[in-house]
Amino acid sequence: MKFENRKQKVTPLPHFLFRLGRYVLFALGLIFFSVLIGTIGYSYFGKISWLDSFHMTCMILTGMGPVVEMTTPTAKIFSSIYALYSGVAFLSITAVFFAPIIHRLLHILHVEQDESEN
Repeated sequence: MKFENRKQKVTPLPHFLFRLGRYVLFALGLIFFSVLIGTIGYSYFGKISWLDSFHMTCMILTGMGPVVEMTTPTAKIFSSIYALYSGVAFLSITAVFFAPIIHRLLHILHVEQDESEN
């Protein structure tokens, strides 16, 4: 997944959309993995239903906060570790999703700047 450098022309739109699609699929894969781990963990350690585990996972992963109180020590430890993971995962997934868009915008601005200097 290599981007063009500043001396190269801006990639054509179809190639950019293909690249964007790959990054979106990767981000969705990370989301799926994170939700799967959280749902299994909350169901196993928290002894709550699959639906409640999924709900809790989605709320924690997006930064909204817990919806079910964890009562056992192992459930609290899992919930704490998952909350720390979720904070990093949310920012990382957002960065992966927006990387090609931000690169294209900055590349276009840089190319326009180089052309105006000539």
